[in-house]
Amino acid sequence: MAKRENIIVGLDIGTTKICAIVGEIKEPHRSGGPPGVDIIGIGTHPSRGLRKGVVVNIESTVESIKKAVEEAELMAGVQIQSVYAGIAGGHIKGFNSRGVIAVKDREVTKADLERVIDAARAVAIPLDREVLHVLPQEFIVDDQDGIKDPLGMSGVRLEAEVHIITGAVTSAQNIIKSVNRAGLEVVDIILQPLASSEAVLTPEEKDLGVTLVDIGGGTTDIATFVEGGVWHTAVLGIGGNHLTSDIAIGLRTPAAEAEKIKIKYGCALTAMVQGDEMIEVPSVGGRPPRVLSRQILSEIIEPRAEEIFGLVAREIKRTGYEERVASGVVITGGTAILPGMVEVAERVLDLPVRRGAPINLGGLSDIVNHPMYATGVGLILYALRTQGDREAHRYRDRKLFYKVAGRMREWVQEFF
Repeated sequence: MAKRENIIVGLDIGTTKICAIVGEIKEPHRSGGPPGVDIIGIGTHPSRGLRKGVVVNIESTVESIKKAVEEAELMAGVQIQSVYAGIAGGHIKGFNSRGVIAVKDREVTKADLERVIDAARAVAIPLDREVLHVLPQEFIVDDQDGIKDPLGMSGVRLEAEVHIITGAVTSAQNIIKSVNRAGLEVVDIILQPLASSEAVLTPEEKDLGVTLVDIGGGTTDIATFVEGGVWHTAVLGIGGNHLTSDIAIGLRTPAAEAEKIKIKYGCALTAMVQGDEMIEVPSVGGRPPRVLSRQILSEIIEPRAEEIFGLVAREIKRTGYEERVASGVVITGGTAILPGMVEVAERVLDLPVRRGAPINLGGLSDIVNHPMYATGVGLILYALRTQGDREAHRYRDRKLFYKVAGRMREWVQEFF
């Protein structure tokens, strides 16, 4: 299989599934418009070694990663060597911080931006935790706030408001170790709700204020955006697996059958189910299957869905951003596809809610246009954007160099 320089691979290491998605960059960064992505390969495999987003069995995780990556390689026709991996779990913590510096030459330079970000991240962090992301929210030059890119502005004092995301060192190391033992290199680790936001949120929603709720198998990830920046992140230890467990206990059926029933017949709002709809439920221990009303299934799922969104509502209220998310809430992730989830979310959160899926993609876009692929696609888009930011900085530096060189040439011509 051929190796390609212009491919990016997102590896979503989830509690219920490992998903590898291969994206091909459609045009180089140095072209006028922003680069696009064609999805050329997808590989999924049930996840065996994770619990609530955290690796608990390295060997099982490695095997699942290998299977998912092999499937993606076959579909894409490329050899995968490096990936951008997602991270989640209850160990993730986010907080806001501020840094202040004096501008040396009365004009904000790239070095000043780096210094003020370093000043903002200079907070005491326990030895068992590491910084995963430092996300600028806004910059303040002298007393002028609300600045997104202060490069080149005149001033004597530069402040930066940032959101810092930290995670347990061991959890991050276990993800890297699992990927490495599957024969791959980890280019970067990206928080999963950040990745999902790249795939399903629009720039207008981020500017107006929006909360993303990514409901996975083992965790529910939350990210709140205000004026284009991330102001709050959280991970709740509850997800779609709890629905499956409730169904297995409530209907007295094996967990594997409960998962199939949830996917095929599940509905989070009992009012949407007609009373005469019946489903066949396999029993345990060789007993004959039973026929039950689909409403009974809905009555099991609805309270758990209300609990999930109740915890989300409490998290939004605790941070005080409920008045600032004018766009409302976007739900995504595999569990979000259940009928009735949007209606239950709107009732509990008292905010407008929509279901989010990856958009504006080429290639196999019809396959990945599904909430369960939001994180995998988002990892590719996040990696592409951060690469683009680095290219833009290099382009700015080249422009500055040519400008200075031109000015010096003019001086030399004037004097000689």
